[in-house]
Amino acid sequence: MKMGDILGNIRTRMLLVAWLPVTLIAISLAGVFLIARVGDNDQANSQRARSLARQLAAASEYGLFSVNVAQLQTIVRGALRETDVQSVAILDAQGNRLASAGKPTYQTSPILSGHESVTVDPVTGFNLLLQPVTASEVKLDSLFEPKSLEAAQAQPLLGYVLIEFSRETVLRHEREMMWAGAAITLSGLLFGGLLALRLGRAVLRPILRVSDMVERIGRGQLSVRIEVLADDPLYDLQQGLNQMAERLASGRDEMEQRILLATLALREKKEEAEAATLAKSRFLAAASHDLRQPTHALGMFVARLGQLPHDEETGRLLGSLESAVQAMQDLLDGLLDVSRLDAMAVQVQLRPFALADIFEQVRSELALEAGEKGLRLRIRSTEVGVLSDPHLLHRILLNLVANGVRYTRHGGVLLACRVAADARYARIEVWDSGIGIAPEHHQAIFKEFYQVGNTERDRGKGLGLGLNIVERTARLLGHQLQLCSRPGVGTRFSIKVPLAPIGASQDRRSASQANAPDDLADLVILVIEDDAMARDGLVSLLQSWGSVVIESEGLATAQQRLGCGLRPDLIISDYRLRGGENGIDTVHRLRAAAGRSIPACLMSGDTDPGLMQAARDAALTLLHKPVRPAKLRSLVRRLVSQGQSDVGPLT
Repeated sequence: MKMGDILGNIRTRMLLVAWLPVTLIAISLAGVFLIARVGDNDQANSQRARSLARQLAAASEYGLFSVNVAQLQTIVRGALRETDVQSVAILDAQGNRLASAGKPTYQTSPILSGHESVTVDPVTGFNLLLQPVTASEVKLDSLFEPKSLEAAQAQPLLGYVLIEFSRETVLRHEREMMWAGAAITLSGLLFGGLLALRLGRAVLRPILRVSDMVERIGRGQLSVRIEVLADDPLYDLQQGLNQMAERLASGRDEMEQRILLATLALREKKEEAEAATLAKSRFLAAASHDLRQPTHALGMFVARLGQLPHDEETGRLLGSLESAVQAMQDLLDGLLDVSRLDAMAVQVQLRPFALADIFEQVRSELALEAGEKGLRLRIRSTEVGVLSDPHLLHRILLNLVANGVRYTRHGGVLLACRVAADARYARIEVWDSGIGIAPEHHQAIFKEFYQVGNTERDRGKGLGLGLNIVERTARLLGHQLQLCSRPGVGTRFSIKVPLAPIGASQDRRSASQANAPDDLADLVILVIEDDAMARDGLVSLLQSWGSVVIESEGLATAQQRLGCGLRPDLIISDYRLRGGENGIDTVHRLRAAAGRSIPACLMSGDTDPGLMQAARDAALTLLHKPVRPAKLRSLVRRLVSQGQSDVGPLT
């Protein structure tokens, strides 16, 4: 049991010993006093009210007899001046009101009878007194009228006096008496408390000293000591506490020294770990860049090789090579998306747009893959406009539909949209008739590299990054993502997207963009790339599309080409160039030298979020290596047909 609890228990018992008798006596006396006084007060008020009613009855006898309304009105007005009289009325024998004064509050008049009555109004609590008025007996001797005992005793009823009495004075007196009783009781309690404190001070003083020392030691004040008195009844306890405080202080000093040494050692280890992490990050960044360069060049060479004539065996070998390059590019793209989400480098650009364009784009990108598996890919047309980021929403739907195609063996995949009942949101749904997902995996499938039934890491079943990217992108957009799946039946993913505001213009692909020519022949493209292998692969691919390609290793060579009369239709530049040059400055200087805004884009193997923001600020499209030939071809057509100002970042 704690010392504070012991002290509290002792104080409580001593206070009870002193307070309990005083409290009982004070409450008893106050109760007897209040009950007696309240009864006397009520009785006096009742007698006063009856006395007043009888006086009014006597005073109004003649007025009722003579039906003198003016006299009766004077009587009721005089009665209204009495304390607590709310209203006064004089009625005739039939209950008709002859005179009245005041404002009556009662709703129902009392029943008229020949007897005095007192009723209490249930709403206001006022007393209603009904006093009958009878004629006084006057003895007259008449020679002409026979004497009769019944006639002599008869007292005819002339009317009634009705008085409404307030109990405000009674209640006020009762409150005053209650305050007096409370004051008497409180005085007794204070007297008992002072007595208990005075008696217990000598008993509690040694315990309080010990308690104070224990409390200060608990707060870490180990230098505190008690002045021990020889005649103190707790001498041994106080002496032991002083010795304990000395030992604790010595142990604390030793522990602080050990902690200081351990902290210095941990700080050194932390600095070593931070240095190792920084070195690892630099290594991974350099390795990522160096890995993307040859992978990018390999993709360009494979795409160019696929355009050349070859026999059947070479075709099969080329197909395997394309699959391997595709898997490597998918992995790098997935890791790039995850790193951008981790670094919070993805900028959300909400705007109203039509879903039809995104649905059609998903169809064109996955129809061939679904057809090769014998699946039916259904994209229901829609006229719904939503408020979101079209690039990020397209990536979500593309991953969901691709996931459905990958894990569906028979049947098909459906992409549809319907407006919610509240007409505020659109629910975009992706259905498939695939293998389904067991309930125990519904949360885990959104983790990185998690795949159900792919412990052997078969690349044909994906990388396990798609759903993680979908979930994190939906959370970034603020869209609600839901999953419903049954093993052996299929899966449904749904995403809740706000509808576009009424009257807002919705972005749609222009006719020139939708019908852009596929022929890039005679297009003059300036390629700036310091890596020879990557430059050769890109130049070879562009030339295979019929374009005229001018090569350059840096800004100086490109400026020489412009000085010789070169007028490029497009500039494709690597970001990191030799001699500290970068692609953004290079493009700006070439545009200034040419005197016009030449369409341009950047390529880079760097995934630094700062680079992405710098390219966005410069209004330049940034492609991360390795670049897919189809994406590059689409971008070239868009830049040339629409101009750089109409093209958003391609991710």
